[in-house]
Amino acid sequence: MRHQKAGRKLNRTASHRKAMFANMAASLITHEQIVTTVPKAKEIRPIVEKLVTLGKRGDLHARRQALSQIQDQDAVKKLFDAIATRYATRNGGYLRIMKAGYRQGDNAPLAVIEFVERDVDAKGKADKARVAAEADAEAEAA
Repeated sequence: MRHQKAGRKLNRTASHRKAMFANMAASLITHEQIVTTVPKAKEIRPIVEKLVTLGKRGDLHARRQALSQIQDQDAVKKLFDAIATRYATRNGGYLRIMKAGYRQGDNAPLAVIEFVERDVDAKGKADKARVAAEADAEAEAA
């Protein structure tokens, strides 16, 4: 019997699953919207919602708990500063999952997972800033 065995294995080892969810959570917090498969989206939702609840608590212990889970200081800073204040009056339900068709290569069902009242400009902002910083560094080196 599978009593008390909630969650999908997603054909990965426990350590791979933990690392994948940490990376996905950091990406979701940074970009506020990601495209992934439907089972992964359904598994990442409670993880990120619990992180937002930690962010709403706002104390040092909560910050350290969030850091131990996702291990990305920039994402945790954004979580505690921007996202937690945005959802201060909301009691759960911070994310939405929308189905987005099927992937071309293997026909896997895709989904878009995003924050409910997301910042539209946040998607790709960190990547653009990183590319601009690299270009500036190359210009100075030349």
